[in-house]
Amino acid sequence: MDRREFVKQSCSLCLAAGAGMLVGSLSGCATIPVYKAAVANNTVTVPETIFGTTNFQMIQPKNQYYNIGLKKEANGTYTALLLKCTHADNQLTPVGTNGYKCDLHGSTFNNEGQVTAGPAERPLKKYTTEVVSNQIIIHLT
Repeated sequence: MDRREFVKQSCSLCLAAGAGMLVGSLSGCATIPVYKAAVANNTVTVPETIFGTTNFQMIQPKNQYYNIGLKKEANGTYTALLLKCTHADNQLTPVGTNGYKCDLHGSTFNNEGQVTAGPAERPLKKYTTEVVSNQIIIHLT
């Protein structure tokens, strides 16, 4: 194989690999449900019906920088975690059903908000939740 053919094939392989990684990461992002909600009196209220086909919902409070991960537990209660890294205040990203990761320095947290890999040392902030008339109320204080 001559040099020109080698370079051509190498570039084609690199492009194909890069496109595959991009499509894989985009498809992972597309599956995360996001629900936008208003904040009133330091609470966010969302309907229980948003959990029709999933047990996890990303909540995006209006005029707030950080999202909230809202998980429906097996016993019917809800766990709400502020998706703000406790190391460098960076937005966290859900990692499938395994927890959350910080793309800035690599900290990871499990579904309960506990640190599974540093440099973060403190768990995620957990919000109190309650259900009233089929509405999940997340208390932000």
